[in-house]
Amino acid sequence: MSEEVTYADLKFQDSTKTENTKRLDKFGKKVPPVPSRVWRQTTWTLSLLCLLLLVGLVVLGIMFYLTLKIEMGKLNKLQNIEEELQRNVSVQLLNNRNSSEKIRSLSIALQNVATQLCRELCRKDPEHKCKPCPESWIWHKDRCYLLSDYYLTWQESDMFCSAQNASLLTMRSESELEFIKSKNLFDYWLGLFPRKDNKLPEKIENLVFPSARFIRNTGDLKNMYCGYIYQTYVYYTSCRARKKFLCQKMANPSLNIESILTSDFPDGGM
Repeated sequence: MSEEVTYADLKFQDSTKTENTKRLDKFGKKVPPVPSRVWRQTTWTLSLLCLLLLVGLVVLGIMFYLTLKIEMGKLNKLQNIEEELQRNVSVQLLNNRNSSEKIRSLSIALQNVATQLCRELCRKDPEHKCKPCPESWIWHKDRCYLLSDYYLTWQESDMFCSAQNASLLTMRSESELEFIKSKNLFDYWLGLFPRKDNKLPEKIENLVFPSARFIRNTGDLKNMYCGYIYQTYVYYTSCRARKKFLCQKMANPSLNIESILTSDFPDGGM
Protein backbone atom coordinates (compact mmCIF):
# COMPACT_ATOMS: atom_id res chain seq x y z
CA MET A 1 0.00 0.00 0.00
CA SER A 2 2.76 2.38 0.92
CA GLU A 3 4.65 1.43 -2.17
CA GLU A 4 1.72 2.46 -4.38
CA VAL A 5 1.50 5.86 -2.71
CA THR A 6 5.19 6.43 -3.21
CA TYR A 7 4.98 5.53 -6.89
CA ALA A 8 2.05 7.85 -7.41
CA ASP A 9 3.87 10.71 -5.77
CA LEU A 10 6.92 10.14 -7.88
CA LYS A 11 4.85 10.01 -11.01
CA PHE A 12 3.15 13.29 -10.15
CA GLN A 13 6.48 14.92 -9.43
CA ASP A 14 7.89 13.63 -12.73
CA SER A 15 4.92 14.98 -14.63
CA THR A 16 5.36 18.34 -12.93
CA LYS A 17 8.98 18.48 -13.91
CA THR A 18 8.12 17.50 -17.46
CA GLU A 19 5.57 20.31 -17.67
CA ASN A 20 8.05 22.80 -16.28
CA THR A 21 10.63 21.60 -18.76
CA LYS A 22 8.21 22.18 -21.63
CA ARG A 23 7.74 25.71 -20.47
CA LEU A 24 11.45 26.43 -20.98
CA ASP A 25 12.57 27.21 -24.51
CA LYS A 26 15.65 25.81 -26.05
CA PHE A 27 17.71 28.67 -24.60
CA GLY A 28 16.60 27.91 -21.08
CA LYS A 29 14.31 30.94 -20.82
CA LYS A 30 10.85 30.74 -19.42
CA VAL A 31 8.13 30.79 -22.08
CA PRO A 32 5.22 33.14 -21.28
CA PRO A 33 1.94 31.52 -20.63
CA VAL A 34 -0.45 31.06 -23.54
CA PRO A 35 -2.98 34.01 -23.75
CA SER A 36 -6.34 33.26 -22.46
CA ARG A 37 -9.51 33.35 -24.52
CA VAL A 38 -10.79 36.60 -22.94
CA TRP A 39 -7.60 38.41 -23.80
CA ARG A 40 -7.86 37.42 -27.43
CA GLN A 41 -11.43 38.69 -27.64
CA THR A 42 -10.42 42.02 -26.05
CA THR A 43 -7.58 42.41 -28.56
CA TRP A 44 -9.88 41.76 -31.49
CA THR A 45 -12.42 44.24 -30.13
CA LEU A 46 -9.86 47.01 -29.70
CA SER A 47 -8.47 46.35 -33.17
CA LEU A 48 -11.93 46.61 -34.65
CA LEU A 49 -12.59 49.87 -32.81
CA CYS A 50 -9.30 51.31 -34.07
CA LEU A 51 -10.21 50.28 -37.60
CA LEU A 52 -13.64 51.87 -37.32
CA LEU A 53 -12.08 55.04 -35.89
CA LEU A 54 -9.62 55.19 -38.78
CA VAL A 55 -12.43 54.71 -41.29
CA GLY A 56 -14.43 57.45 -39.57
CA LEU A 57 -11.48 59.85 -39.74
CA VAL A 58 -11.01 59.09 -43.44
CA VAL A 59 -14.72 59.71 -44.10
CA LEU A 60 -14.63 62.98 -42.12
CA GLY A 61 -11.52 64.06 -44.01
CA ILE A 62 -13.21 63.38 -47.34
CA MET A 63 -16.35 65.24 -46.25
CA PHE A 64 -14.26 68.22 -45.02
CA TYR A 65 -12.35 68.33 -48.30
CA LEU A 66 -15.54 68.21 -50.40
CA THR A 67 -17.24 70.84 -48.21
CA LEU A 68 -14.17 73.07 -48.36
CA LYS A 69 -14.03 72.72 -52.14
CA ILE A 70 -17.71 73.66 -52.46
CA GLU A 71 -17.36 76.67 -50.14
CA MET A 72 -14.22 77.84 -51.93
CA GLY A 73 -16.16 77.67 -55.19
CA LYS A 74 -18.91 79.81 -53.66
CA LEU A 75 -16.34 82.25 -52.28
CA ASN A 76 -14.71 82.59 -55.70
CA LYS A 77 -18.11 83.28 -57.24
CA LEU A 78 -18.82 85.95 -54.61
CA GLN A 79 -15.42 87.54 -55.23
CA ASN A 80 -16.09 87.59 -58.96
CA ILE A 81 -19.48 89.20 -58.33
CA GLU A 82 -17.87 91.76 -55.99
CA GLU A 83 -15.20 92.62 -58.57
CA GLU A 84 -17.86 92.99 -61.23
CA LEU A 85 -19.88 95.28 -58.97
CA GLN A 86 -16.79 97.35 -58.21
CA ARG A 87 -16.07 97.71 -61.92
CA ASN A 88 -19.67 98.73 -62.55
CA VAL A 89 -19.54 101.26 -59.69
CA SER A 90 -16.24 102.67 -61.01
CA VAL A 91 -17.68 103.02 -64.49
CA GLN A 92 -20.82 104.65 -63.09
CA LEU A 93 -18.77 107.09 -60.98
CA LEU A 94 -16.68 107.98 -64.01
CA ASN A 95 -19.82 108.55 -66.07
CA ASN A 96 -21.31 110.65 -63.28
CA ARG A 97 -18.11 112.68 -63.05
CA ASN A 98 -18.11 113.28 -66.78
CA SER A 99 -21.79 114.19 -66.64
CA SER A 100 -21.13 116.57 -63.74
CA GLU A 101 -18.33 118.24 -65.68
CA LYS A 102 -20.59 118.62 -68.70
CA ILE A 103 -23.40 120.00 -66.57
CA ARG A 104 -20.98 122.38 -64.86
CA SER A 105 -19.61 123.59 -68.20
CA LEU A 106 -23.12 124.00 -69.54
CA SER A 107 -24.16 125.86 -66.41
CA ILE A 108 -21.20 128.25 -66.69
CA ALA A 109 -21.95 128.83 -70.37
CA LEU A 110 -25.62 129.43 -69.60
CA GLN A 111 -24.70 131.81 -66.78
CA ASN A 112 -22.40 133.78 -69.10
CA VAL A 113 -25.11 134.02 -71.74
CA ALA A 114 -27.62 135.09 -69.10
CA THR A 115 -25.20 137.73 -67.79
CA GLN A 116 -24.61 139.16 -71.25
CA LEU A 117 -28.33 139.16 -71.98
CA CYS A 118 -29.10 140.76 -68.65
CA ARG A 119 -26.55 143.48 -69.29
CA GLU A 120 -28.22 144.22 -72.61
CA LEU A 121 -31.62 144.37 -70.93
CA CYS A 122 -30.27 146.65 -68.19
CA ARG A 123 -28.73 148.89 -70.83
CA LYS A 124 -32.24 149.45 -72.18
CA ASP A 125 -33.81 149.54 -68.72
CA PRO A 126 -31.36 150.35 -65.86
CA GLU A 127 -33.77 148.98 -63.26
CA HIS A 128 -34.62 145.73 -65.04
CA LYS A 129 -35.60 142.94 -62.65
CA CYS A 130 -32.81 140.65 -63.85
CA LYS A 131 -30.09 143.01 -62.52
CA PRO A 132 -28.12 141.39 -59.64
CA CYS A 133 -27.92 144.69 -57.77
CA PRO A 134 -30.49 146.48 -55.58
CA GLU A 135 -32.59 149.23 -57.04
CA SER A 136 -30.68 152.50 -57.72
CA TRP A 137 -27.33 150.67 -57.60
CA ILE A 138 -25.02 150.58 -60.64
CA TRP A 139 -23.92 147.19 -61.90
CA HIS A 140 -20.34 146.84 -63.18
CA LYS A 141 -18.53 143.50 -63.62
CA ASP A 142 -19.07 141.56 -60.38
CA ARG A 143 -19.83 144.57 -58.17
CA CYS A 144 -22.63 146.97 -57.37
CA TYR A 145 -22.07 150.70 -56.69
CA LEU A 146 -24.25 153.31 -55.01
CA LEU A 147 -23.57 157.01 -55.67
CA SER A 148 -25.12 158.85 -52.75
CA ASP A 149 -26.02 162.52 -52.91
CA TYR A 150 -26.27 162.81 -49.11
CA TYR A 151 -23.60 164.88 -47.37
CA LEU A 152 -22.24 163.01 -44.37
CA THR A 153 -19.04 162.80 -42.39
CA TRP A 154 -16.62 160.04 -43.29
CA GLN A 155 -17.71 157.92 -40.31
CA GLU A 156 -21.41 158.50 -41.02
CA SER A 157 -20.83 157.51 -44.65
CA ASP A 158 -19.10 154.33 -43.53
CA MET A 159 -22.01 153.49 -41.22
CA PHE A 160 -24.52 154.10 -44.02
CA CYS A 161 -22.66 151.72 -46.38
CA SER A 162 -22.33 149.15 -43.64
CA ALA A 163 -26.11 149.22 -43.16
CA GLN A 164 -26.42 148.33 -46.86
CA ASN A 165 -24.06 145.36 -46.39
CA ALA A 166 -21.45 147.33 -48.33
CA SER A 167 -18.37 149.46 -47.74
CA LEU A 168 -16.91 152.74 -48.92
CA LEU A 169 -15.17 152.52 -52.27
CA THR A 170 -11.69 150.98 -52.49
CA MET A 171 -10.48 150.30 -56.03
CA ARG A 172 -8.99 146.81 -56.58
CA SER A 173 -8.32 146.64 -60.33
CA GLU A 174 -7.57 148.71 -63.39
CA SER A 175 -11.01 147.86 -64.78
CA GLU A 176 -12.66 149.25 -61.67
CA LEU A 177 -10.44 152.34 -61.85
CA GLU A 178 -11.53 153.06 -65.42
CA PHE A 179 -15.17 152.60 -64.43
CA ILE A 180 -14.84 155.09 -61.55
CA LYS A 181 -13.01 157.62 -63.73
CA SER A 182 -15.80 157.39 -66.29
CA LYS A 183 -18.27 158.64 -63.65
CA ASN A 184 -16.34 161.94 -63.28
CA LEU A 185 -16.91 162.10 -59.51
CA PHE A 186 -16.48 165.22 -57.34
CA ASP A 187 -16.10 165.16 -53.56
CA TYR A 188 -16.92 161.52 -52.79
CA TRP A 189 -15.48 159.84 -49.71
CA LEU A 190 -13.21 156.80 -50.29
CA GLY A 191 -12.62 153.85 -48.01
CA LEU A 192 -8.92 154.63 -47.43
CA PHE A 193 -7.09 154.62 -44.11
CA PRO A 194 -7.73 157.77 -42.10
CA ARG A 195 -4.44 159.63 -41.63
CA LYS A 196 -2.94 161.77 -38.87
CA ASP A 197 -1.43 164.22 -41.35
CA ASN A 198 -2.93 166.10 -44.28
CA LYS A 199 -1.24 164.40 -47.22
CA LEU A 200 -0.72 166.14 -50.54
CA PRO A 201 -3.11 165.23 -53.40
CA GLU A 202 -2.15 162.21 -55.51
CA LYS A 203 -3.40 160.64 -58.69
CA ILE A 204 -6.14 158.07 -58.28
CA GLU A 205 -4.06 155.54 -60.25
CA ASN A 206 -1.70 155.31 -57.26
CA LEU A 207 -4.49 154.00 -55.03
CA VAL A 208 -5.44 150.79 -56.84
CA PHE A 209 -4.87 147.83 -54.50
CA PRO A 210 -5.62 144.11 -55.08
CA SER A 211 -6.89 143.88 -51.49
CA ALA A 212 -8.90 146.39 -49.47
CA ARG A 213 -7.01 148.80 -47.20
CA PHE A 214 -10.14 149.76 -45.35
CA ILE A 215 -10.69 149.01 -41.62
CA ARG A 216 -13.94 150.05 -39.95
CA ASN A 217 -12.79 150.11 -36.31
CA THR A 218 -10.93 153.40 -36.67
CA GLY A 219 -11.62 154.82 -33.19
CA ASP A 220 -11.65 158.59 -32.63
CA LEU A 221 -11.51 160.48 -35.95
CA LYS A 222 -11.59 163.99 -34.43
CA ASN A 223 -8.09 164.97 -35.56
CA MET A 224 -7.79 162.55 -38.50
CA TYR A 225 -7.76 163.20 -42.24
CA CYS A 226 -9.76 161.09 -44.71
CA GLY A 227 -9.42 160.76 -48.46
CA TYR A 228 -11.98 161.73 -51.07
CA ILE A 229 -12.02 161.56 -54.88
CA TYR A 230 -12.11 164.68 -57.01
CA GLN A 231 -12.15 163.68 -60.68
CA THR A 232 -8.82 161.88 -61.18
CA TYR A 233 -7.15 162.98 -57.91
CA VAL A 234 -7.47 162.02 -54.28
CA TYR A 235 -7.41 164.78 -51.64
CA TYR A 236 -7.39 164.62 -47.86
CA THR A 237 -9.42 166.69 -45.44
CA SER A 238 -10.80 166.45 -41.92
CA CYS A 239 -12.84 163.28 -41.44
CA ARG A 240 -15.49 165.45 -39.76
CA ALA A 241 -16.17 167.32 -43.01
CA ARG A 242 -19.32 166.49 -44.92
CA LYS A 243 -19.19 165.05 -48.42
CA LYS A 244 -21.02 162.69 -50.72
CA PHE A 245 -19.92 159.06 -50.74
CA LEU A 246 -19.81 155.93 -52.88
CA CYS A 247 -20.70 152.46 -51.53
CA GLN A 248 -19.69 149.20 -53.15
CA LYS A 249 -20.49 145.50 -52.64
CA MET A 250 -20.42 142.21 -54.50
CA ALA A 251 -23.20 141.61 -57.02
CA ASN A 252 -25.54 138.68 -56.58
CA PRO A 253 -23.68 135.80 -58.30
CA SER A 254 -26.89 134.05 -59.41
CA LEU A 255 -28.90 135.90 -62.01
CA ASN A 256 -32.60 135.19 -62.19
CA ILE A 257 -32.55 133.36 -65.52
CA GLU A 258 -36.31 132.82 -65.43
CA SER A 259 -36.86 136.58 -65.26
CA ILE A 260 -34.60 136.99 -68.29
CA LEU A 261 -36.42 134.37 -70.36
CA THR A 262 -39.82 135.85 -69.56
CA SER A 263 -38.73 139.43 -70.31
CA ASP A 264 -39.46 141.46 -73.39
CA PHE A 265 -36.29 141.43 -75.44
CA PRO A 266 -34.93 144.67 -76.86
CA ASP A 267 -35.02 145.59 -80.50
CA GLY A 268 -38.04 143.42 -81.22
CA GLY A 269 -36.36 140.16 -80.26
CA MET A 270 -38.02 137.11 -78.84
